[in-house]
Amino acid sequence: MTTRVAIIGSGNAGLTAAYHLTRQGAEVCLYGAAGFDQPLADIEAQGGITALASCNDVELSFAGFQAIDTITRDLKQAVDYADILILPVPSFAQEPLFRSMLPYLKSGQLIMLMPGNYGSLVLNKIKCDEGYQDVDITFVDAISIPWATRIVGPAELAILGMKTHLPVAALPGSRTQAAIARLQPLMPLPLTALENVIMAGLENINFGGHPLLTTLNMGLLENFDGQFNYYKDCCSVSTARAAAVMEAERLAIGQALGLNLKTELEAMNALYDMECKTVYDVNRTSETHGKLNSAPNCSSNRYITEDAAYLLVPCYEFAQLTGVKTPIITACLHIDNAYNNADYFKDGRTLKQMGLDGMPTADMMAFVA
Repeated sequence: MTTRVAIIGSGNAGLTAAYHLTRQGAEVCLYGAAGFDQPLADIEAQGGITALASCNDVELSFAGFQAIDTITRDLKQAVDYADILILPVPSFAQEPLFRSMLPYLKSGQLIMLMPGNYGSLVLNKIKCDEGYQDVDITFVDAISIPWATRIVGPAELAILGMKTHLPVAALPGSRTQAAIARLQPLMPLPLTALENVIMAGLENINFGGHPLLTTLNMGLLENFDGQFNYYKDCCSVSTARAAAVMEAERLAIGQALGLNLKTELEAMNALYDMECKTVYDVNRTSETHGKLNSAPNCSSNRYITEDAAYLLVPCYEFAQLTGVKTPIITACLHIDNAYNNADYFKDGRTLKQMGLDGMPTADMMAFVA
């Protein structure tokens, strides 16, 4: 029996999900919101999506062509299409998309967020606040998207590689195994269970590299328009040392919450089938991350606006709750605020936005269990 899935979002990850899940044998509906629907027009013009075999003399993964079952700009059609809905969108797009989806959702549907970044907690709060508490939705947070991928032309993808597995957690955590059983037939890689969605947020591997390295290298990134291999060129011995201190802060937060987190080195080696000795070696030698020059060129890049606001801010909030000191996380956020004339401490993904404010630690962890 063919499984249906709706992909809500038409960016790099959305097109790759539509292509790869179709390749896996699923029937796919791909939705693009107004203002973000040029990729849909490209797919309609080309008759489908092409994954290139090479780009700029770099050999790529999963080459081929796939026609997509349904292309739509009608959100109700997308939500009605399937009981499994995947949102491979930036964290800041999760809330407006979900609010638009709410009138069409029905009990029994599963919504997978890639990456989650604590989105399940936020969307569950919105569902209850908006009077839809009786609609029984299973939310699933993934630590990231499965692929390193880029749209490089009209309906053309450069898939640089894929993780060996994808850790996920449902809200509540007691639903995780059942959610994996529903999702696994669709997915091109194994799904592995995490304890809860807080653990899924804390184990997002973008935490370690993206916001801090981008912040520390901003002058070069702006002045040279991001013409670097980000992971190789922005990670030095000294920046890796600073990242290691911030990594220790993340691990301390996990320990204070009763979570046994993987180190970034353990996670990267496992996800990309490497045997690196240090995170510095990961950044300098990873074949997947070293294939194309694709670095941020300004402070409004998602490596700050998403990864600082939606990964560092929750860590800061959990640290405040548990009494863990976080000088590097805090400093990075202050600098990013200055870069973007922002207040991520207020406008990032806070405990209040997640519906966790005022809860003692034990009650919070019981809520997500």
